[in-house]
Amino acid sequence: MHPNKHFRKTQRSACIDFVRERAFGVLTINGESAPLTSSVPAMLSEDGQKLEFHLVRTNPIAKQLGGNQKAVYLVSGPDSYVSPDWYGIDDQVPTWNYIAVRLEGIVSALPQSDLLPLLDRLSAHFENRLHPKPPWLTTKVNADALQQMMLSIVPFEMQVEQIDSTWKLNQNKADEVRAAAARQVGKSGIGLGVDELSRQMENAGRSD
Repeated sequence: MHPNKHFRKTQRSACIDFVRERAFGVLTINGESAPLTSSVPAMLSEDGQKLEFHLVRTNPIAKQLGGNQKAVYLVSGPDSYVSPDWYGIDDQVPTWNYIAVRLEGIVSALPQSDLLPLLDRLSAHFENRLHPKPPWLTTKVNADALQQMMLSIVPFEMQVEQIDSTWKLNQNKADEVRAAAARQVGKSGIGLGVDELSRQMENAGRSD
């Protein structure tokens, strides 16, 4: 997380909405000899207090999460390189703008009976965005085959203790300077989701 206070002022509710919308991030725990990471989809509750996800049993993290353990879940959004030339003012340097939200909390295993409802909620979260396509449902899978597949998966829950975020969108610059850079990011940006990042930069002055 970037230490600049200009980039750390986003409201908690916006961070929760961002994580719920994205629903994909990197889970990290301390391993025996090195940190362990895994990229996983996850469902954050509306109040931001509970994060649910599942892991394959053979995942090293799943093997270590037998009891309550501290973990971090990092969700990244759009990002882009920003050229100093785009500001239209002198004495600037290159930077990289981005959005990232960090959840920290205690992870514990859920009962296996919680797995199917979790899978249904997670798939519905994405399938509903594909409308008018009829949503895929777990009921479309043969019951025996589904049960067999679920034996290889373990459900988990994080009790979220802290939410930190960085919305690095040139909030430390004047509106017209930030807007000039935002337009160039949208047209020529190097990174991921540059159109969305451009929009976020344009609106940054109104989000403090």
